[in-house]
Amino acid sequence: MIISEQKPFQEILDALKDYNKIFIIGCGDCATACKTGGKEELAKIWQDLEAGGKTVLGSAIPESVCIASQIKTELAKNIKVLKEAEAILVMSCGLGTQSVKDNDRIGLAVIAGCNSLCGAVMDSQGNFLEKCSMCAECVLNVTGGICPVTLCSKSLLHGPCGGMDKGKCEVDKERDCAWVLIYRELEKRNKLRDFKKIKQPRDHSKTVKPRKVLIAK
Repeated sequence: MIISEQKPFQEILDALKDYNKIFIIGCGDCATACKTGGKEELAKIWQDLEAGGKTVLGSAIPESVCIASQIKTELAKNIKVLKEAEAILVMSCGLGTQSVKDNDRIGLAVIAGCNSLCGAVMDSQGNFLEKCSMCAECVLNVTGGICPVTLCSKSLLHGPCGGMDKGKCEVDKERDCAWVLIYRELEKRNKLRDFKKIKQPRDHSKTVKPRKVLIAK
């Protein structure tokens, strides 16, 4: 799940300063879950925009705005209104904003209403916890399912730093050291022998951006 937060409203207004007629697009997936691009959020930003002197022509919430087929369908359903619009405000992560831009055949200005924070999981209380850095070289199989790239403050791959103290991280004394957690997990699984294996250096070429995965033939 991509976690986002709404930009400060004044920043959104500044980005829309050259446009008066606005269409709003949200996201029924991640942005709805983290309360930045669902029905309630779109209703609120609609109200705020009109109070700020803008004319909102309509809105749409595709199930997943980052999927081209879904955003194309929503844009097609709203084509008459969009032809009157000057800009589209997208209340989703940066992926959604770029998806709208890529699939808008009219060529409207596309404005991001949110900041993308991280990829995260949602716990049973509804909190979002960053667990994966999408580094393209997953080490979870050798670290007991605990990601040191994300959970270690220094993203260390070969064990704890010298600042670890009584199992806690030197950067955040309230946080457990990721490598202590990894050690305990491997100990529980009787796999401490994995600590003795020499690991190859990370292949940073895998993270050269922009990345793409081609599956279409």
